[in-house]
Amino acid sequence: MNTIMKKENLFIRVLIGFVIGAIIGIFAPQFAIQTKVVGDIYLKLIKMMIIPILICAVAGGIINISDTSSLKRIGLKTVGLYIILFLGSAVVSFAVAFAIRPGMGISFTNQPVWEGELADTTVSGFLNTIFPSNIFQSMANGEILPTIIFTALMAVAIVAVGEKGEPLKKWFNSLSAIMFKILSYVMEVSPIGVMSLIAFSLAEYGLGVFSALGKYIICCWLACIAVFILILILPVVLITKVNLRVLLRTCGKIALMTMSTTSSAATLPTTIRLSIDELGAPEGISNFTLPLGCTINMCGGACSFCCLAIFVSDFYNLALPVSTLIGMAMVATVINMAAPGIPGGGIVLGASFLSIFGLPFDLMGPISAFYRLLDMAFTTINVEGDVTANLLISYSEKQWNRDMVKGN
Repeated sequence: MNTIMKKENLFIRVLIGFVIGAIIGIFAPQFAIQTKVVGDIYLKLIKMMIIPILICAVAGGIINISDTSSLKRIGLKTVGLYIILFLGSAVVSFAVAFAIRPGMGISFTNQPVWEGELADTTVSGFLNTIFPSNIFQSMANGEILPTIIFTALMAVAIVAVGEKGEPLKKWFNSLSAIMFKILSYVMEVSPIGVMSLIAFSLAEYGLGVFSALGKYIICCWLACIAVFILILILPVVLITKVNLRVLLRTCGKIALMTMSTTSSAATLPTTIRLSIDELGAPEGISNFTLPLGCTINMCGGACSFCCLAIFVSDFYNLALPVSTLIGMAMVATVINMAAPGIPGGGIVLGASFLSIFGLPFDLMGPISAFYRLLDMAFTTINVEGDVTANLLISYSEKQWNRDMVKGN
């Protein structure tokens, strides 16, 4: 029992809640429907944390840059490459998700229905959504993009004014610590929330929910594998001529760490050491690009958001226009940089992503029961993206060649 109750074993408690909820939903459906209020409260708690977490994460990521002089040629080149890799990952993930259609072809007792409206994703509508006329009203209404834009501008200003901004910098860091602690409290009630939501889902829609979740998990893993091959491995091998066997061996060693910790930060020391020792990457560039990638390079996040969007839209039989898909890729690029580094933090980001485009996020409850299994794939792709990008940057700076690889 003590092992199960440890903080790092939250996913085990959530899985137990999922199993109990499934039993209740199958054998006591009326009770499951009557107690849905518990799951609704859990979703409200997640929604409550979206704006505070995004403010703290975006502001903290900017005001805590220790060496602004690093953001010159190599810095801009690195950020640009990360954006390209992310968008490429989004395209591949959408392709995989549309090929599989994880939310389609499922037999439900009652077909899920959603009566809301998708957000306006025309160019004019999108631009009007981004820029706030009243930031406090935008925050109160839960408008995420205007909040991110204003927070980013304020954080840049805090850095720009130097010493005068130190009190506000310290305040933001304190607020961030507090907000992430509150979020950890919310995540602790996940087992109960998941139990209620999966019980209601099974009682309302039938056993088809299991099939839908299973297809979604398979879709996410296949998207990650496709991104790994097409976006990460293939370009770096063709451009740098790195030894494929050595590269895959190194990626495999890193994957053992990412799958066991599901944390890019916890894997960072191993990522740097193996990149330098086995792939021959220069220490100076590696010490800059890899920590930066740990924060903002989220190819696995592209897999996560794109598959989630298609899964939810298919589940509720909603058609997503091309303009929405393009907007999703662009927004995901920004919002992934605010990823909180705590267990289950991706659940909050997933809910915020869906809400930006007016999609329902009720499915985040059942998904959270399996999020550890999904996060193993997403985190691995995030880190492998850092490794391959580091080689590309080093190669472009003429500080690396294939003869530097161990075993060549």
